[in-house]
Amino acid sequence: MKAFELYDAATVQDAVSMLSKFGPAAKVVAGGSDLVAGVMKDWIHGKGMPYPEKLIDVTTIPEMVGIKLASDSATIGAATTLSAIAESPQMQKGWRVLTDSLFSVASPEIRNLGTLGGNINQRPRCWFFRGEKFSCYKKGGDFCFAVTGDNRYNAIIGGELCYIVHPSDAATALLALNASATIAGTGGTRTVQFDNYFTGPREDVLRENILKPDEVMVNVTIPRLAPNTKTAWTKLKFRQVYDFALVSVAVVATQENGVWKDGRVVLGGVAPVPYRAKVVEQALAGKNIKENAKAAAAAIKTVARPMSANAYKVDVATALIEKTLLDAIA
Repeated sequence: MKAFELYDAATVQDAVSMLSKFGPAAKVVAGGSDLVAGVMKDWIHGKGMPYPEKLIDVTTIPEMVGIKLASDSATIGAATTLSAIAESPQMQKGWRVLTDSLFSVASPEIRNLGTLGGNINQRPRCWFFRGEKFSCYKKGGDFCFAVTGDNRYNAIIGGELCYIVHPSDAATALLALNASATIAGTGGTRTVQFDNYFTGPREDVLRENILKPDEVMVNVTIPRLAPNTKTAWTKLKFRQVYDFALVSVAVVATQENGVWKDGRVVLGGVAPVPYRAKVVEQALAGKNIKENAKAAAAAIKTVARPMSANAYKVDVATALIEKTLLDAIA
């Protein structure tokens, strides 16, 4: 690993000022399980991805750590550890789909270190992107090696140019919960819905979210669930411990007498961004969930475009959507 300089930020504005001053080679760090132990350790860089030279620690910023509950929402600091969120009785009671998703992340040791913001904003796990010898689109190169290479773990929906899958379990659950993020930068503070937070390769192949180089995610806010809302989480991994999702599903369903009134079905492991399966939601609208779960889940096949070695993900996604819908209302 190349040497780097580490700075402690005392406030959000302090972190923003340093990002602005140091430029694109400066990165925010919290737990560091991806940035330091992954990207930097493995020398992942390219002309569109400068190697980090200065790291700004945000775990030293009090307002970015902790959970604040209100009558209509929960606000979680981006530097709060995954363990602190997953083990919170209040979060388990009010937003179980999120805590279940966080318990499925890696190992207890990494959850004790990793943070919410770090999990949401981590870089993809495509082995061509992570491979030192591959100058892929996402690193500023001119080719996606997954197109002709081993693509068994790559995207089946919304690829084009780059076929990475978004690795964050937290992001999948938070999109299902209609969460929003507070972002601070030199231009001020803004709030962005998770529906608009993630960036696919069609928009910008070098990024996975809308964060600018001088911006930092401060916190995430989740609204209280509507009455008669049920949730469920399912994640299929190649290994049962310490692994990323082949396919994951988060369901948040508002129902009345078993009939779908509103809600979200979000998939992880299938697209370059956490994927909201609106075709499934539309297939359930106004219908009995139990009676129509199988047919609604099959609607995902209409938007899937698998590659040469990952068509199995279409069948897996279909089965997991049905299972998770039924788990939610059970």
